[in-house]
Amino acid sequence: MIDTKHLSYFENLVGKKNVYSDKAHLIAYSYDATRTRFEPEAVIFPRDEADVSAILSYCNEHHIIITPRGAGSGFTGGALPTNGGITLGMEKHMNKILEIDMENMVAVVQPGVVNMDLQKAVEAKGLMYPPDPASEEYSTLGGNVSENAGGMRAAKYGITKDYVMALRAVRANGDIIRAGKRTIKDVAGYNTAGIFIASEGTLGVLTEITLKLIPKPKYAKGYMGIFPSVDDAMNAVFKSLASGANPVAMEFMDSLVVEALKVKLGIDLPANAGALLIGDVDGNVPQEVAFQLETLEASFKENNAQEFIVAKDDKHRNELWYARRNASPSITIFGSKKLNEDISVPRSMLPTALKKIYTIGDKYNFKVPCFGHAGDGNIHVNVMVEGKSKEELEKGHKAIEEIFQMVVDMGGTLSGEHGIGTSKAPFMDIAFNDMELNLFKDIKKAFDPNNILNPGKMGLPN
Repeated sequence: MIDTKHLSYFENLVGKKNVYSDKAHLIAYSYDATRTRFEPEAVIFPRDEADVSAILSYCNEHHIIITPRGAGSGFTGGALPTNGGITLGMEKHMNKILEIDMENMVAVVQPGVVNMDLQKAVEAKGLMYPPDPASEEYSTLGGNVSENAGGMRAAKYGITKDYVMALRAVRANGDIIRAGKRTIKDVAGYNTAGIFIASEGTLGVLTEITLKLIPKPKYAKGYMGIFPSVDDAMNAVFKSLASGANPVAMEFMDSLVVEALKVKLGIDLPANAGALLIGDVDGNVPQEVAFQLETLEASFKENNAQEFIVAKDDKHRNELWYARRNASPSITIFGSKKLNEDISVPRSMLPTALKKIYTIGDKYNFKVPCFGHAGDGNIHVNVMVEGKSKEELEKGHKAIEEIFQMVVDMGGTLSGEHGIGTSKAPFMDIAFNDMELNLFKDIKKAFDPNNILNPGKMGLPN
């Protein structure tokens, strides 16, 4: 319990304007994209790493729970203060791009930097930071690292973990540690930087991140493949990649999503589309872009594509992408509540996975529109529940559990980019055995023996 004595200490440490316990702030920091609400007892905005260290040291001594938070845009409850305590808001002060090193092609940032702000800053210098989650306009890089966020460009360029070279973090007892280096190679000691990635704030609070950059390709083109069925589209995904295509993105939408986009938003899409694949290719010479498009077109048509469209210009390219970007809000025509899961399977298993997902939907009498990052095997599965009755929601969660079990059985995972948080914590024993779960608990205890850092997330103890 946080009493006036604790609040006075924090106010003296960081200033009254950075410590809040009024109802407005507690409500504002009580939810994320899950729309589930848990109010903290106080919200504190540290000004720098020294503040973070002092706050954690004090909280560790007094057994006060800390939940780090960026923009609160997560889909699994990772930044929710489920056990009360303090929400540590990193977005107010610790939001600076500290360095863009052109010679070594790295950026050094604080955790509160918005993803898109970094992308714009480095692109102005001819460089590129590839990870581009759908929330890139507001999600913070600290949150991206904590959840190991993906994005549209993951098919070619990978996800957040592929770009984290080093970081600074504060342990629960206030110790400040450096993990990793800005060197390309570093094999000295344990990969402590790697263990913080996707740890959801349970092991420490990130205060500085060093990210790898790459040269920005000079040319890019958009494309869309129209298929008579999901099965044809899913076969085209892994077969075109195996044939030598290397698209930046290969995004998938099934016929339900196409229907929703046409009905809700009036988007002009092919009437006979059983599935769409939309994406980009890029390169440093026009011939490279042309080769990628030719390879994709040939492979798509070998897998029964009805049409292969190449964007005529940037305006046309943005029109193709407009449908994909609006897939999620459009599907609400199929139900008042969306149980959205971001499963990931080996790409060759996509055709089988989608067939089984639709079968499970039929079994429980739910529509299950699917879309997502097919180029890296990551599909957003949406079990659409009509009404909010307890019985319907329980039935929806049973469908999700069957989907998770099916995905794990075929070598996939519970989450490709959203993380575990609280919403997927009940399913961790599907994906991991007791020995593996006990290892996670041992790691947590080694970093945070008093369990003050974001307890209860990822299936770890409260």
